[in-house]
Amino acid sequence: MTTLKDFFSKNKDIFQLAYGLILLILIPLLITYNTVSIINRYNKSIDVSIQRHALAIGRSINVLIKNDLDSNKSLQTKVQQLVSKNSDDFQNIEILVPDGENFKIIASANEKNIDKVSQLDYYHLAWRSEIDKGIATESLSIAASSDDKELIKEISSQGRFWLFAMPITDSDGEKKAILSLRLSSKIIDDLTSANRNYSLYILIVTILIVTLFLSIAIKLWDYVILYKKIKEVNQMKDEFMSIASHELRTPLGAIKGYTSLILEGSFGKISDKGMKKGLERIMISAERLDTLVNDLLDVSRIEQGRMKTDNKNIQAEPIIQEIISQLEVTAKQKGLKLKYEKQKNKLPLIIADNEKLKQVLINLIGNSIKYTEKGTVKITTIIKNNKLEIKIIDTGIGMSAEDQKNLFEKFHRVQNEKTCKITGTGLGLWITKKIVELMNGKIYIESMEGIGTQVTVELNVAKKSL
Repeated sequence: MTTLKDFFSKNKDIFQLAYGLILLILIPLLITYNTVSIINRYNKSIDVSIQRHALAIGRSINVLIKNDLDSNKSLQTKVQQLVSKNSDDFQNIEILVPDGENFKIIASANEKNIDKVSQLDYYHLAWRSEIDKGIATESLSIAASSDDKELIKEISSQGRFWLFAMPITDSDGEKKAILSLRLSSKIIDDLTSANRNYSLYILIVTILIVTLFLSIAIKLWDYVILYKKIKEVNQMKDEFMSIASHELRTPLGAIKGYTSLILEGSFGKISDKGMKKGLERIMISAERLDTLVNDLLDVSRIEQGRMKTDNKNIQAEPIIQEIISQLEVTAKQKGLKLKYEKQKNKLPLIIADNEKLKQVLINLIGNSIKYTEKGTVKITTIIKNNKLEIKIIDTGIGMSAEDQKNLFEKFHRVQNEKTCKITGTGLGLWITKKIVELMNGKIYIESMEGIGTQVTVELNVAKKSL
């Protein structure tokens, strides 16, 4: 085992070079094969589409001319009108009638062909087709099977086309003639040629890229090892954050608990105003640290895929009212009006996690209060496209379009004169967005600097409510 390992280690450069050479040959071959296959399937599908299109056109023409089959002059007029209106699609339209063992042309877009007799076996097959059915073949197949030099010359000069023929009937439903359509294949051929040329360019570029890759293949293995190490470090970081956050919660809870008891006078009355103010600052800092710890725990759970949601049918309105009641005191302390504009009709059930929705609303409404200096924070609800939209609208400091670009990134905070004194971790909106997505919802933010911000949380309405 050691010998084999040493062998691979000593000849690492050779194996990497061989790997690169294999890629250099294999990838272009696969791309070429795939491109040719796609083009062939594309051509076949278009050819089938043309045949169906021709059949539909043939049936329409039959309806148009079935009452004129006894008048060659009327037929000729209508044929010329059809070709003039569809010159890009039709190379020629001809009407042929049986003439002994052959077929005679009685109307044609090319007047020189009138009264000519065609000996093509193709028309015999078309004549024997069922009514409203037809047959189609390529011009190249006709040229290969025909001895008519004039026809072969004509096909060569016109380029590739599809010849479609079907029996047409009179008003009594009896076979009277054959409708012959020539549909141009120029567009298809041009597309095919363009695709082939494009594929050639792609192939050349691919070979250049693979060659470039070959030149750095040796370094790639080192990058893979480095990536694994970084991944391990990230995992250790997540584990450390999780452990550290959990370990901080116990002493933090004790600090908050005892500070609260002291402030309430459970250990005796606080006579010194300076001491009371200091304890209040300790409480504020402890709550701030508690928020940070909880945010770090949520980040750890989300990144490790351990945050789960219990999505079920719930009523959103009681949750909104509960959160408003919790944050109303904070809003009043800042002189803000916090209100919920209820809909006249009862809101339908939505699919969400009860506790996670509370966390989302506390974060978003709390943010609106935090970044609003005066005015109103308003919550509204609206049903739109089987979704419940919860909108939090404030008259706060707002954000510029540039600041909104990175709003949902981890640790991102808007930095300006108005926000420098406002505390925060820069994790709240990132966590909120992830939680909303776990509830199969979406979150949008619209804001104008100096005007205010509107946050919209969109959640699915339960099927029972539809």
